[in-house]
Amino acid sequence: MKFINYLESMTGVGIYPLSSLLIFFLFFAGVMVYVIKGRKEYFDMLSQLPLSSRQKDQSTPNTTVYDEAH
Repeated sequence: MKFINYLESMTGVGIYPLSSLLIFFLFFAGVMVYVIKGRKEYFDMLSQLPLSSRQKDQSTPNTTVYDEAH
């Protein structure tokens, strides 16, 4: 017996595709609202994080708590 036959014999199995579509749509809509309502300055700052962390690493000395103790 194939797996699809098991699903067809279950009652109420049609709710699962509908609920997963609803969850996906709500998540997608939430992300779209977050992006549209978000401030451009915040997203620009986030886009510069990989570059700015590399610049900060070069300008600050590499010291740890262990180095300062000894």
